[in-house]
Amino acid sequence: MDERGLLTASDEAWSQAVRAAAVIGPLAALPRVGRSQVDDAAAALGVSYRQVYVLLNRWREGGGLVSGLLPARSSGGRGRTRLPDAVEAIVIAAIRKGFLTRQKRSVAAVHRDIIAVCRAQGLPLPSRTTVERRIAQLDPVERVTRRQGPDAGRSRLSAAGRVPPVQRPLDQVQIDHTVVDLIVVDERHRLPIGRPYVTVAIDVFSRCLVGLVVTLEAPSALSVGLCLAHMVTDKRAWLERVGASVVWPMTGKPVELYLDNATEFHSEALKRGCEQHGVKLRYRPPGQPHYGGIVERVIGTMMQSVHDLPGTTFSNPRERGSYDSEKRATLTLQELERWFALAVGAYHGQVHRGLGQTPSGRWKAGVGVSGEPVTVTYAAAFLIDFLPVIRRTVTRAGFTIDHIQYFSDVLKPWIATREKLGRFVIRRDPRDISRIWVLDPDGGTYVMVPYRRMSRPPVSVWEQRAAITQMRAAGRQEVDEESLFRTIGQMREVINAAAASTKRARRTVQRRTDIPVAQRTDSSPPTVSSDQGGVVTPYAEIEEW
Repeated sequence: MDERGLLTASDEAWSQAVRAAAVIGPLAALPRVGRSQVDDAAAALGVSYRQVYVLLNRWREGGGLVSGLLPARSSGGRGRTRLPDAVEAIVIAAIRKGFLTRQKRSVAAVHRDIIAVCRAQGLPLPSRTTVERRIAQLDPVERVTRRQGPDAGRSRLSAAGRVPPVQRPLDQVQIDHTVVDLIVVDERHRLPIGRPYVTVAIDVFSRCLVGLVVTLEAPSALSVGLCLAHMVTDKRAWLERVGASVVWPMTGKPVELYLDNATEFHSEALKRGCEQHGVKLRYRPPGQPHYGGIVERVIGTMMQSVHDLPGTTFSNPRERGSYDSEKRATLTLQELERWFALAVGAYHGQVHRGLGQTPSGRWKAGVGVSGEPVTVTYAAAFLIDFLPVIRRTVTRAGFTIDHIQYFSDVLKPWIATREKLGRFVIRRDPRDISRIWVLDPDGGTYVMVPYRRMSRPPVSVWEQRAAITQMRAAGRQEVDEESLFRTIGQMREVINAAAASTKRARRTVQRRTDIPVAQRTDSSPPTVSSDQGGVVTPYAEIEEW
């Protein structure tokens, strides 16, 4: 409908179109609309199922605007083909069953089918032009996908895909990971230690970032759990820890997580944790990465901004050229977290072109209508529900996991009746395996169980596995707890000695050649100087994510 029609529509007609949009909009957003869904929509609107198809076509042709559903004005029949309802139904059914198939039947063949059915039922015969007009009204994405396959249909979509229908903050949150295009240094010696990973969660309704985690380990179920814990708890304590003076009030439990099909998103830990907290899991259709375009666009823009930081690896070797990323590396992991926090604060205050307002303003408006989201007070307790799951039976000595024994007095009642108990559900934090959390089979709560020998040092699961690998390579067939921790201690001594040696070598090179290296030892905010002497401000040039 043109602008004049929109401006002259009566209040009654506009209200009718708004009511229809509330039903037709979510229906049109579905990848495929079934007959049962059409019947439900028809019942909600008080129209025939055929009229629902008509409204769907008008919604799609009108770009998803309410004005596209305003009652059409009569043109006296000029240039139009009026069909009886029975004939209209035959045409629609023939197009869907005969034309929208991988067989790619021609319009002429479908028209012949329609004529045959109408003759058999004694109905008026529609012209081929009428059939062509109905086909032209189909959703182009659906038409190409049904006839040529999903790859061809994907090219008809925008880069960001279809925006999911959401009405309030945290209705849907998208999560994804990426390796950061930056080398970070360690806290103690300021030496390069590699590229970290970032896990990001974005609220689809407001486009606000609601969770962010930076780790040195590759993406895993733990990364997702840490991001969720960051999402659902008050961020002020975290902001204070990283030293970022920024307001980040976007917090709460999501109604739905929208994820890709990576292994860590299908883990038992994530599924059980979401079931525990009433969070729905939904996955992108396989082979259709554009459905995660919202979070991927944010991550892509974040990495472009990271390229302004010293120590960046850029996106590829050609872009990096002769730039020495390791030599220029400056930021520690915590300083990078601080920089990201400042960047997020700046992003939330910029007008988002797709929203027409700032993400922060959109969040506030949504919360004002729907109320404050549900939050979690104790992040540590929440995280337990998302830690990797291990199953073990209890013995007289407690639990043994990867050659390490765990025991506590709380296990004694279970040990006494262990013959009646099956395997226990156990959670373990890979970053620190000095304790485990065991699910009480009766009470449904977790109890903490430490090392049997509490004098053992905390170690990570990666250290533990590396030690076992080294012992196997040395020819040891049997692995016991004592030798395992002895090997871990020896490996740590080697690493410390190597770090000290590297630090001395770097100082020597610096004195001889006067090559600048990372020397920062303060804890000032990570707004850093560039090689050209300018100042790199987080996301200063970004219009939107």
